[in-house]
Amino acid sequence: MAEPAISAGQVSSANQSGTPAYTKALTLLASLFFMWGFITVINNTLLPHLRSVFELNYTQTTLIESVWFIAYFVASIPSAKLIERIGYQKALVTGLLIMAAGAMGMTLAASLPSYYVTLVMLFVIASGITLLQVAANPYVAVIGSPETASSRLNLVQAMNSAGTMFAPIFGAYLILGRTKGGTSEAGTVLTQAERLADAQSTILPYAMVAVALVILAIIIARFPLPSIGSATSRASKEERKKHSLWKHRNLVFGVPAIFIYLIAEIGVANLFVNFVAQPDIAGLTFEKAGHYLTFLWGGMMVGRFVGSAIMVRVRAETVLAAFSIGAFLVMLVTVFTSGPMAMWALILVGFFHSIMFPTIFTLGIRGLGPLTEEGSGLLIMAIAGGALVVVQGWMADIYGLQLSFLLTAACELYVLFYALWGSKVTNPLSMPTAEDDDKGERAATVQPAAS
Repeated sequence: MAEPAISAGQVSSANQSGTPAYTKALTLLASLFFMWGFITVINNTLLPHLRSVFELNYTQTTLIESVWFIAYFVASIPSAKLIERIGYQKALVTGLLIMAAGAMGMTLAASLPSYYVTLVMLFVIASGITLLQVAANPYVAVIGSPETASSRLNLVQAMNSAGTMFAPIFGAYLILGRTKGGTSEAGTVLTQAERLADAQSTILPYAMVAVALVILAIIIARFPLPSIGSATSRASKEERKKHSLWKHRNLVFGVPAIFIYLIAEIGVANLFVNFVAQPDIAGLTFEKAGHYLTFLWGGMMVGRFVGSAIMVRVRAETVLAAFSIGAFLVMLVTVFTSGPMAMWALILVGFFHSIMFPTIFTLGIRGLGPLTEEGSGLLIMAIAGGALVVVQGWMADIYGLQLSFLLTAACELYVLFYALWGSKVTNPLSMPTAEDDDKGERAATVQPAAS
């Protein structure tokens, strides 16, 4: 799998001259963003399925998603070291194959069936996605002209959103729609034979996913992706030693802002189907409730377009504050009302959540200068906050599912605090050189897709 050595400048020049190879490469890489968005969100329909199969409480159910996000924390540094050793193209192929192995492992977990094997295999899949995240984002950023790096990343992230919107439909039909638990009213008790049959229903969809991932890995392995050479090298160590990350308020408060926001986003997505299926909310089957999950993710996509347009004229901090207030209010409606109003309020929070991750991320690295890459790394590690969704599962078991969304409302208040005060820049450093600025932009745009 040869990688022709091409510098960032050569990549830019070639792309500007209209060489079609880079357009084809970008199109191919966009499929990666679609796949990891798809596989991440399919968990939202998998969770109510596993809850009925294994008779899990909410704590055990949300632990599944916690394992998923722990993988982000555990696998990110090894992923970076692996990329340094084998290069970006081989890392992309390796990430896809790891994901395929985890998907095939899910068929084993369904055959047994085993809750603990399921946890292990989901951790394997998430580790593969982490490797793709670490490799694909900076690669996309430098595969063309630096001036259009943000445009390219927005394009492939739109494919990620497409994956998140398609996944609930896939899961509703091929997982929930083919099971007794998925097509029955909430609270239906399954027999041992029915639970075994329901467990085996995930074999086909995960086998399909595994085959698709292997095919994509083969295509990328054979595609002549250009090497980006030293384009992603870090700022000089000597320059970074002169400064401290901890003197920058916007980063110090930005890391917990990302961490806390992920608790809110993942908690809503994971418990959405169970919440909507409750008799006093919408009384839907899990299958039908899964279809409404598409509206939640669709709202996030629409919100990104709306928020982006508003930020052309309005400061990002102001927009973030407005969206956090909106999210807080709709969560109060979710908690203290019932019926369709509570359901649509929870759906609407997707719109208000849409801009939070990228806006917090951008505000968090502002003014860091040569420390931009280190700051970006800390913000990316904070994605592990999604693992604490298990706290909301515990609250749902103790106080009830509806009241557990007060935790989400509290998370929105921290985001509001960050927008109004925590995001203010202190001790701004001088802007990097043109070359360093390009590297800082690429570091800033390394984002997870499910957000």
